[in-house]
Amino acid sequence: MKLSMRWYGKDDHVKLSQIKQIPGIKGIVSAIYNIPPGEVWPFTEIQALKKEINDHGFNFDTVESVPVHEEIKLGLKTRDRYITNFISNLKNLSRAGIKTVCYNFMPVFDWTRTEIAYNLADGSQTLIYNDEQIKKTDPINEPFTLPGWDASYQQTELKNLLQKYQTLDQEKLWTNLEYFLKAVVPAAEKYDIQLAIHPDDPPWSIFGLPRIITNQSNLRRLINLVPSPSNGLAICTGSLGVNPDNNLIEIIREFGGMNKIFFMHVRNVKKLGPKSFYESAHPNENGSLNIVGIMKALYEVNFTGTLRPDHGRMIWGESGKPGYGLYDRALGASYLLGIWASLSN
Repeated sequence: MKLSMRWYGKDDHVKLSQIKQIPGIKGIVSAIYNIPPGEVWPFTEIQALKKEINDHGFNFDTVESVPVHEEIKLGLKTRDRYITNFISNLKNLSRAGIKTVCYNFMPVFDWTRTEIAYNLADGSQTLIYNDEQIKKTDPINEPFTLPGWDASYQQTELKNLLQKYQTLDQEKLWTNLEYFLKAVVPAAEKYDIQLAIHPDDPPWSIFGLPRIITNQSNLRRLINLVPSPSNGLAICTGSLGVNPDNNLIEIIREFGGMNKIFFMHVRNVKKLGPKSFYESAHPNENGSLNIVGIMKALYEVNFTGTLRPDHGRMIWGESGKPGYGLYDRALGASYLLGIWASLSN
């Protein structure tokens, strides 16, 4: 296992020099954030990012994420241009020594929460999802804001995009994903890159949009769409784990045993009822997931990929990007490292 930390570049309030002080962190997971989705990342910018990370003593071989343009997900005639650009990004990333590329196939929104500064009893703040609140929201016919969402579209643009998805069901989304993978997986093989799809977060439909990377059988279907050593998974325990039907230990044993887990996000969540949850501290007793069991399963399948502590609470008065504070993720990293060390001895 390669314990790593996500970093959002020079604009991140968390500095590489601070991450350097967290015991056990060997790598940085990052991306090029100033290029619009669907466009090509300049090789010079990738090189500069790699140099900065390497100069701080970290490895940089995992990118999260290369965005998949909405026209690819929608299956529009213009998608081939964006697929070509995605392949160009794989080529440039490979030249820079990147081995794993995370992506997702969620229509319009990626991670979705209803509040990004929910106050817990201990005085910390965290992200929360309340499905009843989402059900009362009509993003097509009402003015729309979503906490924590990067508003890449103006209101009219968002409305038009959502309307395009009204005729797209899950099977059509699967068809469009297959078309995409049949184009990009051979390129990933050529450039020696592992493509790791991130589960939908949360793993159910929101605002009537189809979501398909949601459970064990769908992960299996994804793997079988285009069988290849380059076609695999990024398992996010907090995303899949909020659905009680998802057995994370079984998922890790199945796909880890097939060497199909390329990237791990490990975090805990506290389930509040059907389709509602908040993000808790990493230890077992703080949430609803068996983090110790998850790490044990990873150890048993000999997981050697990149693993990072995922979203943390805001603690000790820290402010910054929701879910990506320094202190609670550092505590999470130490907890995960301690579990792994106990399994290794």
